[in-house]
Amino acid sequence: MKIINHHSAPKKIETRGLPQRLRMLSYGVAVMFLGSCSLLPTKNFEAQQNDTQAENTTVPNPVIVPAPIFSSSGDPNFVVKVVQQVGPAVVRIDSSRTITSRVPDEFNNDPFFRRFFGEGAPQTRQRVERGSGSGFIINSSGQIVTNAHVVDGADRVTVILKDGRTFDGKVLGEDPVTDVATIKINANNLPTLAVGNSDALQPGEAVIAIGNPLGLNNTVTSGIISATGRSSSDIGASDKRVDYIQTDAAINPGNSGGPLLNARGQVIAMNTAIIRGAQGLGFAIPINTVQRIAQELIAKGKVDHPYLGVQMVTLTPENKERIKKVAGDRLNLTADEGVLLVEIVPRSPASVAGLRVGDVIKSINSQPVTKIEEVQKLVEKSKIGTKLPIEVERNGQIVQVGVQPAPLPVRREG
Repeated sequence: MKIINHHSAPKKIETRGLPQRLRMLSYGVAVMFLGSCSLLPTKNFEAQQNDTQAENTTVPNPVIVPAPIFSSSGDPNFVVKVVQQVGPAVVRIDSSRTITSRVPDEFNNDPFFRRFFGEGAPQTRQRVERGSGSGFIINSSGQIVTNAHVVDGADRVTVILKDGRTFDGKVLGEDPVTDVATIKINANNLPTLAVGNSDALQPGEAVIAIGNPLGLNNTVTSGIISATGRSSSDIGASDKRVDYIQTDAAINPGNSGGPLLNARGQVIAMNTAIIRGAQGLGFAIPINTVQRIAQELIAKGKVDHPYLGVQMVTLTPENKERIKKVAGDRLNLTADEGVLLVEIVPRSPASVAGLRVGDVIKSINSQPVTKIEEVQKLVEKSKIGTKLPIEVERNGQIVQVGVQPAPLPVRREG
């Protein structure tokens, strides 16, 4: 089973400025948008006992500490209640798309090939790619959210409810930058999920994932929130603009687009990615982000993200030493911290405004920055067409530059 997964990227970038080695300084992680298996590690809870005991002393029974996922709710069967409450609002999404490719000339010129097809030999051939994922209903009149990579490029989308009903789905919009998509089916009075607040989440909270991993419909797994605020660069998905929630609840291919729920049955995130070869490392898009993007997709079918046209690296002492070795005398780098620009896309807003390779961003809109994640967040919050004040250090001097963000150009693969 193949899950269709496309990434957004700027249109073809012309390389100039520093050497390629300098533009590849950031640490890489093999992230899969639910394209490989992830297993939930075994948790062991041991009661400690005193090994030295006085003779004829009554030893009390060891205290058995319940797993955190139980004690957080006070009910060892809370998962059952949540699943019964919200399960009908979780759906399976099947998608398919037809890929047309040109038949190589060596086949058309092959006598054996022409024996069967003659002069009418086909010039193209087609194959159908199929994928399967999950989603959840956000509106009783049939609006559904899922991951963009579940439906990207699909010719046909089929939505299957838990009660067995099947509907043709219409993709209202998809945003590959955040990996969120919305679908509409012709149905009414559908069950929906209550929405929580992903900004208030804490590591250690109990969570439940429901979806259709590997074609196994209505699968339930549980765990905890392992961390919040994981940036896209943290997990190796630098083409995305999302701060992820990390969980150890088992998610696998087919869970993509399904809900991550809290102990009260509120959806707090949408499952989307795992790291190849890791165990207990799943990532989900916070529901506050999902809601914001979904509303724009429903309203206008797309989401415009502000775009500057730069490639950056966080300036650390280690990176500074490596950059000096690579760039040598071509770069007069005096700053010890900030965000170094290592590439400027030609004719981009950054290029038009006069930003240069070697500039170190010190602040954006009067807010200090020291990491690329901080730059990305501030740019994402900016307005397209409105000048964004950026302060950079250039050759030891502070320079003020006003950059007017443009809509992020998106190129689809395939």
